[in-house]
Amino acid sequence: MKILDWYIIKKFLSSYVFAVLAMTFIIIIFDVAQKIDSFVTKQAPLSAIMFDFYANYVPYFVNIFSALFTFIAVIFFTSKMANHTEIVAMLSNGVSMGRIMRPYMIVATLIMLANCYLANIIIPPASVRRYNFEVKYLRNPYQNRDRHIHRQTQPSNFAYLESFNVRTQTAYNFSLECVSDSGLVSKLTSSEAVWDTTKNVWRVSRYVIRTIGDSGEVIRTGASLDTVINLTGKDLSVRVDKLVETMGYRELNEYINMLTLQGASNVDEVLIEKHKRFAYPMASVILTVIGVALSSRKMRGGMGLHIGLGVGLSFAYILFQRFSEMFVQGGWLTPAIALWIPNILFAVIAVWLYRITPK
Repeated sequence: MKILDWYIIKKFLSSYVFAVLAMTFIIIIFDVAQKIDSFVTKQAPLSAIMFDFYANYVPYFVNIFSALFTFIAVIFFTSKMANHTEIVAMLSNGVSMGRIMRPYMIVATLIMLANCYLANIIIPPASVRRYNFEVKYLRNPYQNRDRHIHRQTQPSNFAYLESFNVRTQTAYNFSLECVSDSGLVSKLTSSEAVWDTTKNVWRVSRYVIRTIGDSGEVIRTGASLDTVINLTGKDLSVRVDKLVETMGYRELNEYINMLTLQGASNVDEVLIEKHKRFAYPMASVILTVIGVALSSRKMRGGMGLHIGLGVGLSFAYILFQRFSEMFVQGGWLTPAIALWIPNILFAVIAVWLYRITPK
C-alpha cells in the first residue's frame, strides 16, 4: 500500500460515507413526513419508531442502494481529481491506469463483502423487528386469501386446506394424506386445524382417520388430536416476500428445499431473493469500474456532466435489475440467469469503457 493507495481509499470511503449519510437523512425525513399520521393515530412510542423501525430500516435501505451510493461516490471524487488534473499527473509520472484502479477495487470489494454480510446476517433479524412494527403501527394485518392450498410436507405426505385464517391461526377443511407406490395408505380429515404457537403443532378437531392395510380399511374418529407436519402457521401467515426477508442464508436454503419438496408454486420468488443477495452487491464492483472509466477524463461539461451520466447509467442498471425479475415471473428465465444477466451485461460495458479510457 503506497501513498497513492491511501489517498484514493480515503477519498473513496469519505465520499461513500457522505453519500450514504446524506441520502439516508433525506429519505428518513421524507418517510417520517409520509408516516407521521399513522404514528400519531396508532400512538407509536418514539423509542419504537427510532429503534424498532428506523434503526432496522436503515441497513435495509443502505444495502438496496449501496451500488448507487458507490457509483455516485466514485463519480464525485474522481471527476474532481480529473478536473484538478491529478489523474493526468499520475499517468505522466508513469503510473498505469491499472495501478490507479487497484485502490478503487480494494474499496469496492470491501463494500461488496459488507453488503453480502448485511444481506445474509444483519438484515434478516432486523427485518423481523421492522416487519412487526409495520404490522402493529403502519399496515393492516396480513390476510391470506388463498383458497384450496396444497402442500407436499414429506415425500409421501400431502396436506390440503381450503382456507386459512391468519388472525385465529385456523385452517378449515384440513386433510393429510399418506401415500405409497401402491396407493393411499391413510388419510386424516378434519373440519378445522388450529396452529398451536406454544407447542408448534396442528390441533385438529372432529377428525376422521381412514387407514388402508392388508386386512382392510379401518376408520378411527376423535374430538381432538395434535399432529406435526412440515408446514407451520407462520408459513401461511406472512407474505412470501416478507417472510424470506427475515431468513438468514442457511434458513433460506432450508426453506427453498422445503418448498421444492412441497411442490409449491412460489419457489422462484424465494430463489429470486437468494440470488439478489449476491447479485446486487456485485454491482458495486462493476459500477466502480464504469465510474472510473467515465469520470477519469477531463470533459468540457465538468463534474456536472460526469454526475449526470453516472446517475443515469446507475439508474438504468438498477431498473434493469428490477426488470429482469419479470422474466422469472413470466417463466422465460430461471432466477439464477435472470438475476445475473444485468451484471454480465454491465460487466462487459465496464470492460469496454475501461479499455477505451485514455491511458
